Amino acid sequence: MKGSHQQASVLSALSKQSLIPIESIDEISADYVGKDKPFIRYLIENKNIDGKKIAKTLSKTFGYPQIQLKSYDTSLIPDGIRNEKLIIKHNALPLFLRGKVLFVAMSDPTNLDALEEIQFNTGYSTELVLCDEVCLQTCIEKVLEDESDALNISDIDADELAGIDVEEARKEEDYGSGEDDAPIVVFINKILLDAIKKGASDLHFEPYEKSFRIRFRIDGILSEIARPPVSLAARMAARLKVMSKLDIAERRVPQDGRIKLALSKKKSIDFRVSTLPTMWGEKVVMRILDSSSAMLGIEMLGYEPEQKKIYMEALEQPQGMILVTGPTGSGKTVSLYTGLNILNTEERNISTAEDPVEINLEGINQVQINNRAGLTFPSALRSFLRQDPDIVMVGEIRDLETAEIAIKAAQTGHLVLSTLHTNSAAETLTRLLNMGVPSYNVASSVSVIIAQRLARRLCPQCKIEEPLSEMQLAEQGFPADKLSEIKLFQPVGCTHCTGGYKGRVGIYEVIKISPTIASIIMEGGNSLDIAKQCQLEGYNNLRQSGLIKAMSGMTSLEEINRVTSS
Repeated sequence: MKGSHQQASVLSALSKQSLIPIESIDEISADYVGKDKPFIRYLIENKNIDGKKIAKTLSKTFGYPQIQLKSYDTSLIPDGIRNEKLIIKHNALPLFLRGKVLFVAMSDPTNLDALEEIQFNTGYSTELVLCDEVCLQTCIEKVLEDESDALNISDIDADELAGIDVEEARKEEDYGSGEDDAPIVVFINKILLDAIKKGASDLHFEPYEKSFRIRFRIDGILSEIARPPVSLAARMAARLKVMSKLDIAERRVPQDGRIKLALSKKKSIDFRVSTLPTMWGEKVVMRILDSSSAMLGIEMLGYEPEQKKIYMEALEQPQGMILVTGPTGSGKTVSLYTGLNILNTEERNISTAEDPVEINLEGINQVQINNRAGLTFPSALRSFLRQDPDIVMVGEIRDLETAEIAIKAAQTGHLVLSTLHTNSAAETLTRLLNMGVPSYNVASSVSVIIAQRLARRLCPQCKIEEPLSEMQLAEQGFPADKLSEIKLFQPVGCTHCTGGYKGRVGIYEVIKISPTIASIIMEGGNSLDIAKQCQLEGYNNLRQSGLIKAMSGMTSLEEINRVTSS
């Protein structure tokens, strides 16, 4: 009886949206009796109902958020919650943890028994997110596939490190005597794997007069991890240049290259490599480029509900410009590519111009800018507009010519996404004006601006409460009406984290250009005038968004003070 009642509620919702005739409800329910497949899958396969329309309808009817699983990277599912029996039994896929809440993807919102059993087995509270049944099946099949060729980095023996498959590596004879440099090969491969295992974003190989150090940037903070003998600096730089297909004989000018490290048949990591001649040798900096970061989904980025709504609505528009701003390393690329991943469908033609291309996405035409060859941002954009584009992404608006072409595209039926290096949303608008873009073009083309920073997440294993008085809280800018109920936490440090923090979360200022803000731009208002109007319209600035993250226990006040101005 319980099952038939659940089916009836689903069928009723679908009939109200004219996806099935109301008079067919009883017939469909009777026909489903005895079937051994999930009810939503049965409707798609036997009644020819579009799975995407079902998901959209049930999301609106039952009030659950909808997630796009088309390009979801199943390797992001945390270890320990992939229970094959529960996944098959309930047609439900645990996706990710946020704090102590486990988000579970399902196509049937009435199957609440699944959430209860998953909660009991994992020990986490569960939240349901709706998805298209077809995409859910694809993801479940990936999870249930034989993972025999998946690689556990922690299990790798040092003797195996020299055999790691580096796509661009040449023979050892190309840069030295194989036997002498074999330890260098092993050491560097171990360093690269350690960086991936620890979640580093950058690696720095730095030679000095009497020392040589290697540092990792983890969660935005650099820390030293090794001090090899200074006599090895040149040989390590040569090895990295060989792996990156750079000219090892040229040590006088900077060079840029890439390395592809194949961890398994299905998983590979790209490194962007940059060399720089210094007083005591070549400094090498490597940026880890993991395409799975673009598959996280917008739910994982840390947007507040209203901010997410504004971004999603802007992505659904056929034209206009979305600008993401912030300093280097603030997560702008991930924000842009998360949006592009949502837009990446068969019906859309998407082109990007980037310098460099950091994340590779199937189905998107990505162009690597090459100024020496004459392939600049303006020339790439002009070519895009002759290739019937729907969506254009410009890696960075650096000059007036690029800005003018991008704005022209936004005004002529194209959705344009790009980045700028500014400190706030309001300053982004004045930066465009200072470049020489006419105010009426800025006001009419820019639809949404997202300013962002990345803050380190507190480790849930060791964080402790931070006692602060109401006066101290008020001085930091917390809302006056919530001072008595605010509970903040501070880092401690344990074996599960780095200095009390583990991972990062985005802090955002998301501004939709309203008619009033557009008028201020047209009238020549400065960034202070625009920021004041944004506050009047209820948009949180970066500081306010950061304090919300601190109040939620996600990060500390110390970290918010580090990344935002008090």
